[in-house]
Amino acid sequence: MTKKEIVKQISDRIGLTQLKTKEIVQQTFDAIVETLISERRIELRNFGVFEVKERKARKARNPRTGERVDVPPKFVVTFKPGKEMEERVRRLEAGGQPQAQPQPSTAHHTEATEADGQDGSNGHSEHDDAVAGKIGRPHRVP
Repeated sequence: MTKKEIVKQISDRIGLTQLKTKEIVQQTFDAIVETLISERRIELRNFGVFEVKERKARKARNPRTGERVDVPPKFVVTFKPGKEMEERVRRLEAGGQPQAQPQPSTAHHTEATEADGQDGSNGHSEHDDAVAGKIGRPHRVP
């Protein structure tokens, strides 16, 4: 679902113009980003928690050349869904309702992968996978 589709859905539900609704939605997104920058955490009850975390520097390996590279530390945004969202998603899975099929990815992920495997991860986050189109979860608003 796109921002435009969210705006249309909200506009239809509450009777505001799409232009005014788009402004409200954009202001909401801007407020979330500004809060993350200034406070590094925002909790939206019954929705979830966005938090800025620092990913540590690590050693990695260029997958094309096999050469070891240093990956500097960087800040990433994490999201932990709230109880209500988790429960609704679980009911969807448990209820046997059809789920959207993952979209095939056309993006190429060029970030180097973890060399040491010390933390058991593959060197990048779910966010990286989502940006690269590797996680096929649909983004839907109920």
